[in-house]
Amino acid sequence: MDTDVILIKKGDEKGKIKKPGKTYRLMVKSDNIETIIAEIDPHTESRWFRHEGEELHLVLEGTMEYTIGEKSYILSAGDILWHKSTLKHRACNFSDEKVKYMTLGTPPTFSKDMM
Repeated sequence: MDTDVILIKKGDEKGKIKKPGKTYRLMVKSDNIETIIAEIDPHTESRWFRHEGEELHLVLEGTMEYTIGEKSYILSAGDILWHKSTLKHRACNFSDEKVKYMTLGTPPTFSKDMM
């Protein structure tokens, strides 16, 4: 495997975790960063997370609420939100349509225990 370049073609994924109402697809993982595409069904939210690192979220489809600490942000397709992962955070879909968003995280923390 080439450790300098990683290409993931449409439809490929490195790993997937399905929970009721949520799907997390690990797309890219290197020693320093990972990319996850998450889908959240209508009226569903993730659990609270808190861990080392930083995250950047890009909404691909739909409208969602992302809460960091005590502050909530309404995000729509094309919106980007960055935060320190040491702050408690979670994603919520209070709409009637599925939400799809991409998370870039450093350092990589994707595991079944995390979701």
